[in-house]
Amino acid sequence: MKEMSANTMLDSQRQQKHYGITSPISLACPKEIDHIYTQKLIDAMKPFGVFEDEEELNHRLVVLGKLNNLVKEWISDVSESKNLPPSVVATVGGKIFTFGSYRLGVHTKGADIDALCVAPRHVERSDFFQSFFEKLKHQDGIRNLRAVEDAFVPVIKFEFDGIEIDLVFARLAIQTISDNLDLRDDSRLRSLDIRCIRSLNGCRVTDEILHLVPNKETFRLTLRAVKLWAKRRGIYSNMLGFLGGVSWAMLVARTCQLYPNAAASTLVHKFFLVFSKWEWPNPVLLKQPEESNLNLPVWDPRVNPSDRYHLMPIITPAYPQQNSTYNVSTSTRTVMVEEFKQGLAVTDEILQGKSDWSKLLEPPNFFQKYRHYIVLTASASTEENHLEWVGLVESKIRVLVGNLERNEFITLAHVNPQSFPGNKEHHKDNNYVSMWFLGIIFRRVENAESVNIDLTYDIQSFTDTVYRQANNINMLKEGMKIEATHVKKKQLHHYLPAEILQKKKKQSLSDVSRSSSGPQSKRSSLDSNCLDSSRDTDNGTPFNSPVSTNKPSKPDIPPSGEIERNNAEPAAVIVEKPLSVPPAQGLSIPVIGAKVDSAVKAVSPPAVCTIPTVVGRNVIPRIPTPHNPAQGQPHLNGMSAKNVTHKRSHSPSIDGSSKRLKDIEKFIRLESTFKESRAPEDRKRKAMDAIGGECMPIPTIDTSRKKRLPSKELPDSSSPVPANNIRVIKNSIRLTLNR
Repeated sequence: MKEMSANTMLDSQRQQKHYGITSPISLACPKEIDHIYTQKLIDAMKPFGVFEDEEELNHRLVVLGKLNNLVKEWISDVSESKNLPPSVVATVGGKIFTFGSYRLGVHTKGADIDALCVAPRHVERSDFFQSFFEKLKHQDGIRNLRAVEDAFVPVIKFEFDGIEIDLVFARLAIQTISDNLDLRDDSRLRSLDIRCIRSLNGCRVTDEILHLVPNKETFRLTLRAVKLWAKRRGIYSNMLGFLGGVSWAMLVARTCQLYPNAAASTLVHKFFLVFSKWEWPNPVLLKQPEESNLNLPVWDPRVNPSDRYHLMPIITPAYPQQNSTYNVSTSTRTVMVEEFKQGLAVTDEILQGKSDWSKLLEPPNFFQKYRHYIVLTASASTEENHLEWVGLVESKIRVLVGNLERNEFITLAHVNPQSFPGNKEHHKDNNYVSMWFLGIIFRRVENAESVNIDLTYDIQSFTDTVYRQANNINMLKEGMKIEATHVKKKQLHHYLPAEILQKKKKQSLSDVSRSSSGPQSKRSSLDSNCLDSSRDTDNGTPFNSPVSTNKPSKPDIPPSGEIERNNAEPAAVIVEKPLSVPPAQGLSIPVIGAKVDSAVKAVSPPAVCTIPTVVGRNVIPRIPTPHNPAQGQPHLNGMSAKNVTHKRSHSPSIDGSSKRLKDIEKFIRLESTFKESRAPEDRKRKAMDAIGGECMPIPTIDTSRKKRLPSKELPDSSSPVPANNIRVIKNSIRLTLNR
C-alpha cells in the first residue's frame, strides 16, 4: 500500500506543470510547522497596514466600475462626434484594465490604482487628454485632477471618491473593444505607436507574471512580505536605483517557480537564499524570451552592446522584453545584495525558532552606518514650486550617485530613499525645503600620508543636469535651489531630530564596501573607519556653472592600494566652505536663484580635464578613459546605448545564460554556503598586469557603472545650462584624508 501511494505521489509530481526556464529545485510540500510560521508572518505584517478589509476592497471595485462606465460613455460620445454609424456607436465598447500592485493583489491600505484606458482605433490620444480630461473635470467625486501629457508614459492623475488613480491610455488597431479582450496576445501590439505600447506594457507584464506562478495566493502573500521588508530596509525605489514593485514581483515569482509547492514562510526564506547567492549580472528570467516579427527593441545582450553592462538585469516576461532594473548602480546593487544576505541570516534564525518575524522588518539605522555623508537639499519659495522641484531633483539623484561612483576614491555612495523636511533656519529665503542623505565610503590609499579628494566636479555636474532638465521642460522658477553639503556623522544633529539619530545603534553590514560580484575582502564595520577629526578652510572660488560637462572617466583599474580602510587611524578631513557657514554644518555648494552678475565670467573646463589628486607629496592626474562612440539600440524604457570603453570579444547568449542559471539553481538545492567565485579578482589581477603592456579583451560582462550608455531620458549634455535669471555658483568640496 505504501509503495502504491509513493508511486502515486511520484506520478503527480511528474505531471505537475513546469514553470520557468529551469526545473524546480524542490517539489516538497509544506509541513504543519510551515503553516504555523506563515500565520506568524501574517500577524507580523498586519500592524503595517499591508492588508485591506472587505469594505475597502469593495469600495475600490465600486470606484473602478464608475470609471469603466465613464470611459464607455466618453468613447460613445467621441464616436458620435466623428460621425460613426449608430450601429457602430452602440457596439464600440471601451474598457478599464488595472495593473501594478492592485492587479497583482498586493496593494496596501490607501495605495493608488494603476489603470489603463483601452479605446478603439478612431479615438485619438489627443481626445483622451482633451475631451476625457474635461469629462473628468465635471464628474462628482474627482479631486486633484492633473494631466502629464509629456511624460515618458503619458498619464492623467486624479483622486476618485478618495482613491488615487493613475490612468494611462492606449488605442488598439481594432474597431470595437469587447469586455473579454485579452491583452496578452502579442498581435494587439501591431500598428501601434510607441506610447501605446508602453502603456500596454504594464498590463501585459502584470498578467504574464500571474500566469507564470504555480500558486497565485502563495505568491501574493510572499510578495507582500518581501515588499514590506524592502520598504522597511530602504531599498524600494526604482527611481533612486533600487528595485521597484514589478522587479520585486518578478524576483518573488522566480522563487515560486523554483519551489512551487512551498508555503509563504518557506518562500520568504528561499527568496533570500536564492538571491543572496545569485551571480549577477546573470539575468533573472521567468520564461524564455519569445521571438516576434513586430521588430520592437527588446533586451538582448547578443544584439545590443548596452545590455551587456546592466548590473542586475531582471527581464519582463511579456514582449517586448525589457530590463526593469536599468537604474541599478554599483552602489545600490552592493547595498541590496548585503540586505539579501542579512535577510537570509535573520530568516534562518526565525525558522530555527531563535527569533520572530518582527526582526526581519526592523529598519536599518542609516545614520549610524557611515562616517561621511552628503546632504542634498532642494528648496523653493512656494509649495507648488517645491512639489515640482522635489520631484525633478529626486528623479536625478541617481545621476549624482553615478558621478560619485566614478570618483576613484569613493567605494560606495548609498542614497537613503527617505526624504526629510529641511531646517528653515538654514534657508531663510525659502520656506519649503527637502533633504536627502547619501552615505559615502572612501577608499584607502596605501603608502600615502594624505589624500586630497575633490568632489566639486562630481556634484556640480549633477546640479547642471538638474537645471538643464528643468530649463528644457520650462519648470525652472525663481527661488528653486539645490545645495550639497558634506558632513560627518557627528554633525548630523544639525540637520535631523534626535529621535532619528538616537535609535539603537546596530552592527553595520559586513563587506558593504565591496561590489557584490567582486572579491571577498573583509573589512571592519563602517563605524570603525576612523575619519574623525576635521578642520575647515575657505578656499572655494565661486563661478558660473560650465555649459557642458565633459569629465573624463576614472581609470578602469584603481591602484591596488585603493581598498577600503580596515584598521585606519583617525584621519583629518579638510572641508573647504564659505566662512559664513558654521563649522559644524560642513561645506555647502549653493545653487542660488539670482540675477547674473556681469562681473562674474563663465569658466568652462578644458576639453580634457585633468583633476590633480594629491597623494602625500606626489601629484597624480586623473586618467581619462578613451571613449568609443558605438551606441546600442534605444529601448522602450527611454534609455539608449552609452559609449562603451571596452569591446567584448564575444556576445553572451540568452541560451548560455539559461544553462548557467540552471546550474546555479541546482547548486542552491544543497542549501549550504558555497565558496564564492574568485573570477572577478582574477580578471582584475590580469587587467592590472596588462596595464604596462597589451590589454587583452576579457570575455565576461564588465559590470562597471561607467560603461553604461547615456540615457535619452537625461537632457543632452550639449544643452546650455540656464543662465537667464538663475545664477549657479560653484564652491569647491575638497577633503583631505590623513592616515
